[in-house]
Amino acid sequence: MDRRHKATENDARAGGRMDCRRCGACCIALSISSLNKPAGVRCEYLTESNLCALWGKPERPKVCAAFEPDPLFCGGSFEEALAIMGAMEKG
Repeated sequence: MDRRHKATENDARAGGRMDCRRCGACCIALSISSLNKPAGVRCEYLTESNLCALWGKPERPKVCAAFEPDPLFCGGSFEEALAIMGAMEKG
């Protein structure tokens, strides 16, 4: 089942829930300390089709499993998600 959803500007303002668009921005922009992955670097487990190679496996980091897409973090596009999450990492 394809669970993609393009967040709209109204979704972002409302902080509404969204389905993952599978853009991989969170796996690039955010640091993952348990994998020694710095912010802004593509995760080594992110496949070419932007899917997690560790999905459903016990070695998948808990922080990744707990992350839920939200328009406030993911914005309306891949580029916007990178910018928002990149700014979060910088504090």
